[in-house]
Amino acid sequence: MAASELYTKYARVWIPDPEEVWKSAELLKDYKPGDKVLQLRLEEGKDLEYCLDLKTKELPPLRNPDILVGENDLTALSYLHEPAVLHNLKVRFIDSKLIYTYCGIVLVAINPYEQLPIYGEDIINAYSGQNMGDMDPHIFAVAEEAYKQMARDERNQSIIVSGESGAGKTVSAKYAMRYFATVSGSASEANVEEKVLASNPIMESIGNAKTTRNDNSSRFGKYIEIGFDKRYRIIGANMRTYLLEKSRVVFQAEEERNYHIFYQLCASAALPEFKTLRLGNANYFHYTKQGGSPVIDGVDDAKEMVNTRQACTLLGISDSYQMGIFRILAGILHLGNVEFVSRDSDSCTVPPKHEPLTIFCDLMGVEYEEMAHWLCHRKLATATETYIKPISKLHAINARDALAKHIYANLFNWIVDHVNKALHATVKQHSFIGVLDIYGFETFEINSFEQFCINYANEKLQQQFNMHVFKLEQEEYMKEQIPWTLIDFYDNQPCINLIEAKMGVLDLLDEECKMPKGSDDSWAQKLYNTHLNKCALFEKPRLSNKAFIIKHFADKVEYQCEGFLEKNKDTVYEEQIKVLKSSKKFKLLPELFQDEEKVLSPTSATPSGRVPLSRTAVKPAKARPGQASKEHKKTVGHQFRNSLHLLMETLNATTPHYVRCIKPNDFKFPFTFDEKRAVQQLRACGVLETIRISAAGFPSRWTYQEFFSRYRVLMKQRDVLGDRKQTCKNVLEKLIQDKDKYQFGKTKIFFRAGQVAYLEKIRADKLRAACIRIQKTIRGWLMRKKYTRMRKAAITIQRHVRGYQARCYAKFLRRTRAAITIQKFQRMYVVRKRYQRMRATTIALQALLRGYMVRNKYQMMLREHKTVIIQKHVRGWLARLHYCRILKAIVYLQCCYRRMMAKRELKKLKIEARSVERYKKLHIGLENKIMQLQRKIDEQNKEYKSLLEKMSNLEITYSTETEKLRNDVERLRMSEEEAKNATNRVISLQEEIAKLRKELHQTQSEKKTIEEWADKYKHDTEQLVSELKEQNTLLKTEKEELNRRIHDQAREITESMERKLVEETKQLELDLNDERLRYQNLLNEFSRLEERYDDLKDEMNLMVSIPKPGHKRTDSTHSSNESEYTFSSEITEAEDLPVRMEEPSEKKAPLDMSLFLKLQKRVTELEQEKQSLQDELDRKEEQALRAKAKEEERPPMRGAELEYESLKRQELESENKKLKNELNELQKALTETRAPEVTAPGAPAYRVLLDQLTSVSEELEVRKEEVLILRSQLVSQKEAIQPKNTMTDATLLLEDVQKMKDKGEIAQAYIGLKETNRLLESQLQSQKKSHENELESLRGEIQSLKEENNRQQQLLAQNLQLPPEARIEASLQHEITRLTNENLFYEELYADDPKKYQLYRISLYKRMIDLMEQLEKQDKTVRKLKKQLKVFAKKIGELEVGQMENISPGQIIDEPIRPVNIPRKEKDFQGMLEYKREDEQKLVKNLILELKPRGVAVNLIPGLPAYILFMCVRHADYLNDDQKVRSLLTSTINGIKKVLKKRGDDFETVSFWLSNTCRFLHCLKQYSGEEGFMKHNTPRQNEHCLTNFDLAEYRQVLSDLAIQIYQQLVRVLENILQPMIVSGMLEHETIQGVSGVKPTGLRKRTSSIADEGTYTLDSIIRQLNSFHSVMCQHGMDPELIKQVVKQMFYIIGAVTLNNLLLRKDMCSWSKGMQIRYNVSQLEEWLRDKNLMNSGAKETLEPLIQAAQLLQVKKKTDEDAEAICSMCNALTTAQIVKVLNLYTPVNEFEERVLVSFIRTIQVRLRDRKDSPQLLMDAKHIFPVTFPFNPSSLALETIQIPASLGLGFISRV
Repeated sequence: MAASELYTKYARVWIPDPEEVWKSAELLKDYKPGDKVLQLRLEEGKDLEYCLDLKTKELPPLRNPDILVGENDLTALSYLHEPAVLHNLKVRFIDSKLIYTYCGIVLVAINPYEQLPIYGEDIINAYSGQNMGDMDPHIFAVAEEAYKQMARDERNQSIIVSGESGAGKTVSAKYAMRYFATVSGSASEANVEEKVLASNPIMESIGNAKTTRNDNSSRFGKYIEIGFDKRYRIIGANMRTYLLEKSRVVFQAEEERNYHIFYQLCASAALPEFKTLRLGNANYFHYTKQGGSPVIDGVDDAKEMVNTRQACTLLGISDSYQMGIFRILAGILHLGNVEFVSRDSDSCTVPPKHEPLTIFCDLMGVEYEEMAHWLCHRKLATATETYIKPISKLHAINARDALAKHIYANLFNWIVDHVNKALHATVKQHSFIGVLDIYGFETFEINSFEQFCINYANEKLQQQFNMHVFKLEQEEYMKEQIPWTLIDFYDNQPCINLIEAKMGVLDLLDEECKMPKGSDDSWAQKLYNTHLNKCALFEKPRLSNKAFIIKHFADKVEYQCEGFLEKNKDTVYEEQIKVLKSSKKFKLLPELFQDEEKVLSPTSATPSGRVPLSRTAVKPAKARPGQASKEHKKTVGHQFRNSLHLLMETLNATTPHYVRCIKPNDFKFPFTFDEKRAVQQLRACGVLETIRISAAGFPSRWTYQEFFSRYRVLMKQRDVLGDRKQTCKNVLEKLIQDKDKYQFGKTKIFFRAGQVAYLEKIRADKLRAACIRIQKTIRGWLMRKKYTRMRKAAITIQRHVRGYQARCYAKFLRRTRAAITIQKFQRMYVVRKRYQRMRATTIALQALLRGYMVRNKYQMMLREHKTVIIQKHVRGWLARLHYCRILKAIVYLQCCYRRMMAKRELKKLKIEARSVERYKKLHIGLENKIMQLQRKIDEQNKEYKSLLEKMSNLEITYSTETEKLRNDVERLRMSEEEAKNATNRVISLQEEIAKLRKELHQTQSEKKTIEEWADKYKHDTEQLVSELKEQNTLLKTEKEELNRRIHDQAREITESMERKLVEETKQLELDLNDERLRYQNLLNEFSRLEERYDDLKDEMNLMVSIPKPGHKRTDSTHSSNESEYTFSSEITEAEDLPVRMEEPSEKKAPLDMSLFLKLQKRVTELEQEKQSLQDELDRKEEQALRAKAKEEERPPMRGAELEYESLKRQELESENKKLKNELNELQKALTETRAPEVTAPGAPAYRVLLDQLTSVSEELEVRKEEVLILRSQLVSQKEAIQPKNTMTDATLLLEDVQKMKDKGEIAQAYIGLKETNRLLESQLQSQKKSHENELESLRGEIQSLKEENNRQQQLLAQNLQLPPEARIEASLQHEITRLTNENLFYEELYADDPKKYQLYRISLYKRMIDLMEQLEKQDKTVRKLKKQLKVFAKKIGELEVGQMENISPGQIIDEPIRPVNIPRKEKDFQGMLEYKREDEQKLVKNLILELKPRGVAVNLIPGLPAYILFMCVRHADYLNDDQKVRSLLTSTINGIKKVLKKRGDDFETVSFWLSNTCRFLHCLKQYSGEEGFMKHNTPRQNEHCLTNFDLAEYRQVLSDLAIQIYQQLVRVLENILQPMIVSGMLEHETIQGVSGVKPTGLRKRTSSIADEGTYTLDSIIRQLNSFHSVMCQHGMDPELIKQVVKQMFYIIGAVTLNNLLLRKDMCSWSKGMQIRYNVSQLEEWLRDKNLMNSGAKETLEPLIQAAQLLQVKKKTDEDAEAICSMCNALTTAQIVKVLNLYTPVNEFEERVLVSFIRTIQVRLRDRKDSPQLLMDAKHIFPVTFPFNPSSLALETIQIPASLGLGFISRV
């Protein structure tokens, strides 16, 4: 491709710049071959002429398209060169805040100098199991790749972390080890991973220090091998250290510190245990104050000391050893303060009683004089003599510092050795991952021996890195079958030879150290003579003879020769060491020096390295006598070279992974990028070399599918073939003419550098042309739309104008017509008003005249009426007067006449009285008459006397009255005189009246004035009142306003209180959920520990059982003791049954006899209970008879009922007698025959006994049920018979009557009594009727039951007569007939209630299915038995003869005795299941351990195992057997745990037992007898409640078990869904063609094109359907299904969002559309399953908002406000992360500006949310189990034969 095609107008290039290293510019015109100058325009708008180099004629490097800027992998860039790499790193670091970037196989890590939330456990979980290219670059991705390759390739791995001091090497290595510790876990109980991590604080405290470039700089190199077992779990670790900077102990440069441990000791000096160390401030000690910076900002040395001590404790360093370490360190500090006094130029001495030396000697436990002597002297040994020579003050100070360095170095080695011992693996190591944290390339103003060794090590590492990169490139080319051409790369072997070869720098240095008078100057001269002008990499500075320059791979470094020899020798006087070794008070100190001669390196933690292939330590050769001193004097350079060779051997034997740490600036500013420093480090660490190697070949690599998807737009329809590979070849041949620019591999297309950019340019041009065409079409369409819209608008305007004119004309016509109408009505109104006025006047006149005439007429009529009235009264008076006169006259005449007639009669009587005859007639009764007359006379006399008295009294009163009248007359006379006087006074009074009238006129005038004033006052008052009213209205309005405000405030307060209440309620709910979650997490942890305990116990048992092959121990021997749910139950384990069955038969006889005695005792108890019932029945009969005497209407009914009860009682008595007789006979038989052969288990008598005992127990249970039924009937009858006449007591009535003395009270009492009697009679009649109805229904039921019983007995007799083959068919036929009859009966019964009938039909179908299954299985059983009978028939015939000879006579007699099945009446089942104690393990085995959900359990009633277990618990409760209840429940819980432990990864199994555990829990609640759980029970179900035991504690245990099963279910479905989520929700293109594929680098991501093995969204939905159908099939509670679905959706949302936040390539507009579509499909699934109210949709809200965030506009402040309000479910960190990661897929999309992200951060500053970036995908919502009662009747449950529970019988 010609340069003219790329260097066109508007193309962007990079030009060198002294400040920014590289600057971007744009071409102003096309480049033509031969041009010497390029016309450029910089980004700030300045034009520039760039001159080309005439010699090389190289054009400036081209800039990558914006779409490729910010890529995760630098090798994905189309143009691979230094400015592109630098710019990409800067954009990612500054704009996107991303510190990690791939560069091929290298991870580039830039130190942010800020704590970032990207290293939490959630991030570790997100990277675990992911491919390295699938996630954004991270140190965890490198660690995961190493861990995965170790497991996959069975090859040891190494992670090489390098970089400058302060670049973050130690932190990166620390995070890599944390990843391994978290992901792999520990294989032992010692928590090795914690110990591995705990080694970091110790090594940092003793090996790290503050430098000018880094506050926590590692001053040594270390290689940590983390060992793994065969299951790839951490089992141990081993650490090797390299080149500790000992000189820092005695000297620190300005602004630097000594090792951290010294400052930690000084900060903790006040602690009681440190008082003996006599420490103080760090500024007091010479060794800690030289740098002048004893404090690091943000670091608390005292707290760090606590962490260091805790880490030492965790690693097994005891407190005594820790105090010994601290004593040595304190001694070093005090030794640094030791001063010397010069005596002369060649000698010195220590001041007497020098306090620092005294403290040092006390701490070290050595003699003061001896130490002081050898600090100032040295021993010289010659061949013949030994001299003690004093040394000068300078030499003494150097010797003191050398001793301090040596002590510290040995202490460092001792600590490393103990750390390695603590981390040593207890089991065999299978593989390891090594983490190398080593110093990077260093160059300072003054470079000494340490920098030389560091750079030497980096040369070796760089060589290994180059070879590995070259090897990988070659392997890739060979794999794809591309012609391999040798790529020239930089080989730094000459530089390594210069340093380590024969006569190299190190060799000459060692030789000079051996010379007696060797010096740095002479060594420098040797270097010049040997290498100057002979080696191109060696130079001599111009102005110095004590320095030399070496050209390293990174840069030239000038080394100062001063100090090289001394540091290489590392001289320490032996006498001082011997003094320290002689310490007897301090045992630790001699340990530091005891193995000194064996140490290979002064800073090596082990005697040798570890050979990686064999993983065994290399033992040094045995030293010959006399060689100890020689070994001890091995130089530091030689030791370092050997250890470096061992390290390189280890690295070459492993698969390396590279992490290059970059220091962005020298000032430790967060997120500040210095281009110059970055370029230096990129050149030094080999990143650019990787780029150069990649660029030399084919750096850009695409799969055929990716290339086709990306560049489909460049193909025509005819170019697309079925074969993608051929299609790509055809297209590329047309697009790129030069075939050398690309190569076709087996699976990929390889491009030269720049070709992808060229293809992107062609693609962009094609898309731009397509966009122009689309724009042209759209604009034409828009203009046409605009024209049609304008034309339509013009027509509309015309229509409206014309309409307006027409409306105006119409309006004029309407107005004219209206005016005429108005005139008409106006004129009519005037005339009408005049007429009405005249008519009104006329009417008024007529009214006045007529009124006058009427009034006159009325006056006349009134006068006439009054005259008539006067006449009426006068005439009436005259008539009455005339009548009275006539009446008076008539009465007078009558009186006169009657007087005359009376006189005549009197005369006649007198004549008759005188006659004798008359006298004789009257003589009869004369005496009586005389007596009467005499009495009358007496009475008349009395009356006469009384009249006389009255008369006298009247006379007296008359006289008094006359006196009064006389007095009145006198008084009247006096009054007459007074009247005369009064007339005179009247005259005077009239005069006075005249005067008063005058005064009256005056007062009237005054009154008028007063009235006028009053009117005025009234008017004023009215005005005042009106004003007051107005004020009152205003006050009322104000009052109403205030009331309204008060009401509003009250409403607001109420609303705020309600809101607060709602918030508090929500908070309480959250607290409850948190507490529930905490409890369930504790349960989860407990179950995990329990499983761990089980595993350990299994391993221990396995280890114990190895030396004893005869004894086999299983889990059953301790399973009941392991569980926290064991309640000291007696469980018979299934594994022990065979052993127990082999015991002698004599041991079983006592057990059976005890069973027999228990039955006998039970019979006596039942007899006693029967007797008590009999007594109670007799008493009730007596009461009934008394009631019968009072109530004459009820005797027939009560008699029949009593007769029935007596019959039942007699029947019970007879049955009990029979049972008692049978038991006595059996007892006699047992006592008479005591021979062991008779009572043996196989004997006939024994069999008969067992059969009879079982039949007796069954009969006893039946009779007990009948007794209970009779007792319930008696109680109900007692309540019905009890009289309720509470007010008819005779005594009370008599007392009340006696109290009532008044007749009225007695009458009222009588009336009340009558009303009470009526009420009682009505109640009695109603009760009587209801009782009669109940009796009739009961009689009907009894009759039907009797008939049914008879029919059953007849059928049973008939069946017994049938052959065995026909019995089953007949019984089934009978059962079908009975069910048909019941069906007809229930059809009639439930005709009005279709729901009940439907439930009945369902239960009927289930029973029919069970019957059919039984029929089929029994047919199979019959066929098998027939075959077996035929086979065994001959054998039985042959054995009969032998058996008859061996049988005793007693046995022959007992042989015909066989148990007879006595047919009895069919009884109602009570919903209980009976089993024998020894069958418990069989029950658990068949029902729990061996039950498979996919097999038999699919066809069962949902929850059938739970119902069966509960019915067994009910029977044990019925028997009041607490041991049986406890044993069954414990075995059930342990059995479920065993099943889940064995098949815990099977979703169906876990779902099945979660459903059954919940159902069992609900049954325990429903039938517990507690009122809260019995609300929905039927009366029959309430009868089935537990009676003897409260199982609330077991309910809690089952609830905990259900929680554990639920959590296991969540883990299972999470493991199933986890591989599908990322592929289906993110990577797969559900909407094809929306998103394109961007160019990728070496780390290929998973393709979004769906292959055969790729999961899609349909895969997820199918899996969800499978989960839902399984849970529904198992009958799981709907609420529990909702919680499971909510948890599943949370996992989907969390995993998807977490991957979105960690994948830059997924954060685009098109991917947001894909995610929203996928979420809508999941919501549609929820709607289909009616699960929208489960809360599952809400768990997807963060993912929905993240997808919306990818699609919304991200430019203006309004957009920022909309984003802040929309993304309320995302945290601030997540929003900012998505915005930072947002990447345009096409050039037409725009990036998010940094200013916009800052605006978002400012707006979200006040939001209080979690700083955590990722969602917790392992979070499990707290589960609840709402009570869900079952409507299924227990007595209707049938046990299928397929379960193998034939030993259980229904009760």
